[in-house]
Amino acid sequence: MTVLIIGSGAREHTISCAYEKSPQVEKIIVAPGNDFIKYHRQKEVLTDNRCGLKDPESILDIARKYKPDIVDVAQDDALALGTVDLLTENGFRVFGATRKASRIEWDKRWSREFMRKYDIPAPGFRYFDSEKGAEEYAESLYDNEPGKLVFVKASGLCAGKGALKATNVVEAIEKIKQMKKFGEAGRVFLIEDGLRGEEFSVYAISDGNAYYIFKSAQDNKTVSNFDEGAQTGGMGAISPAIVTRNIATEVEDRLISKAIEGMDKEGAPYSGILYLGGVVVDGRPMNIEYNARWGDPECQVVLPGVETDYVDIVTAVIENRLGEVDIREDDKARVCVVGASRGYPGDYSDVKGKRIFGLEEAMNMEGVTIYGAGVAVDGTNFYANGGRLFSVVAEGADILEAKRKAYCAIAHVNIEGNNLHYRTDIGWRDVERYLKSVS
Repeated sequence: MTVLIIGSGAREHTISCAYEKSPQVEKIIVAPGNDFIKYHRQKEVLTDNRCGLKDPESILDIARKYKPDIVDVAQDDALALGTVDLLTENGFRVFGATRKASRIEWDKRWSREFMRKYDIPAPGFRYFDSEKGAEEYAESLYDNEPGKLVFVKASGLCAGKGALKATNVVEAIEKIKQMKKFGEAGRVFLIEDGLRGEEFSVYAISDGNAYYIFKSAQDNKTVSNFDEGAQTGGMGAISPAIVTRNIATEVEDRLISKAIEGMDKEGAPYSGILYLGGVVVDGRPMNIEYNARWGDPECQVVLPGVETDYVDIVTAVIENRLGEVDIREDDKARVCVVGASRGYPGDYSDVKGKRIFGLEEAMNMEGVTIYGAGVAVDGTNFYANGGRLFSVVAEGADILEAKRKAYCAIAHVNIEGNNLHYRTDIGWRDVERYLKSVS
């Protein structure tokens, strides 16, 4: 088989490795992809950057060129603009949510109203399309409750950076004004009650009827240790997340099953990967958001643990017979540490083009895999070419072993001029839990 994956980052690198493990697959194309995806692969892996993720017609041209047996649309912009619909209409076998189904991600206002309609636990919210009305609302909120936690959220897609935290009226008004920088995505925005608790991620795969929930994960969104600093696309992740152990049934019944059933009632049967970003508040799970695809970096710690042939799973979804497949996962723990250019998510332009050292050494460590995102490759040399550059993923029998391997691996890596940034605390909550449990 030939498989075409639509996307460009470490998530798509991870997905390509899942397909590469299948004896049914001979050739993989990732479009537009990145240099590091095709480095040191066991099978034929190509990238083709002659397409745009916001240009479905250019993706159709790529599909027509390679004539893949499966097209896996993995990226949010491509999903939101109807790439799955266009490819399906043109006779391709496509894995991913339709434009109508992926609205659960690309329209945050609609998504919150959907949750309210189907009684899915979520924070209170108001939406606005003008600064003036939003500022007046924020002032009234803080008159009644000084110090209240709120999030100002762009309704459209913002690469994971559209949720801005505020804890006082000055911050709230500042964040409202920042919605302009997101352009059309921030034209309509929400002010939501902040939920104080521990966050988690859960991924389900669905054919519109049957679904399977993978091992849980925990993302680390902010740039600095202990969840401080600016919001990013994600600086690391772990799986499984112990915080979900006692609430797994409630997560399924109230947050996953209700969403899939609700989408069917809305006339948009959900086929593909459904992401739940959740938070535990007073022992109960609540929704932060839904996404319509694998997350990055959670994909890097969840998908490698799937032991069932990924082609069999995806094919069953496309053919609406997921319930027939026995999906198996291993029992390993995984830790992902994201290496980024210093300055990310702000200005990191000075880092672009600088040499990255030590990736080969890290790649050769047992139980460690490197997935590329913003790494340019020239022969055997690597260069910084983005904000988030690569994901170091390590596996182990438990969180301690996986974390030790991950940080031993990234310790080999540096960028000339000391320009590598990464968090040093990924998995700290579960490390504390694990140590308490064994003591």
